[in-house]
This record gives sequence, structure tokens and C-alpha cells, in this order.
Amino acid sequence: HVQLVESGGGSVQVGGSLRLSCTISGATHSAYCMGWFRQSPGKEREGVATIYNSGGSTYYADSVKGRFTISQDNTKNTLYLQMNSLKTEDNAVYYCAVDIHGTPYRGQGTQVTVSS
Repeated sequence: HVQLVESGGGSVQVGGSLRLSCTISGATHSAYCMGWFRQSPGKEREGVATIYNSGGSTYYADSVKGRFTISQDNTKNTLYLQMNSLKTEDNAVYYCAVDIHGTPYRGQGTQVTVSS
């Protein structure tokens, strides 16, 4: 069965960088799209970045545009999120998610803490 495992979260200071990884296993079909969303206490869940397998087009939330980059390595079945110029507003649990034939899957999440 499909499993997503995130890694790479941690604590950094404002202006720092982190790279999140999400390894996908158990999928027998390619994902239609893959992406990252985040959730922090008291805030609505926010879609951060998405990449579409067909054509590789990407989408970013305005709040992260120019700072975050989503990418994938199909040879490793891994999705990445490079996060630069981190701000305190980026504090959240980050989840990766994929859509495979209309069925959504997500990982367990990884905490990102940005301190000033």
C-alpha cells in the first residue's frame, strides 16, 4: 500500500534554509500531482507547493513564492521542498501529499520551527 515518509524538518533561525524530503513507496501508478501543505495551530491548512507530473508545471502559494522550490527525483521516488529565507510565519507541520488515480495520500508530517 502507498506510504509517504517525510524527513528534513527541524529548527532554524530566521533567514535559514531547510530541505524537506518525501519518499513515496508502494505506488503502482505514477502520481497525477504531488505537493506539500502545512498546518500550524490556529491557522487553516495551507497548500504550499504542487508539481504536476504531466509537463512538470508547478504552483506556489503567494506566501512562499520566490523562497520555496518544489522538485522531484523519479529515480528515487522522492519529492523535495527546498525552503530558503525562512520566516517565523513558516512555522508549521509540513506534509507531503500525492494524488494517484484520484486517491489522495499524505505522510505523517515533519515539524519546521523558525526562530528569531
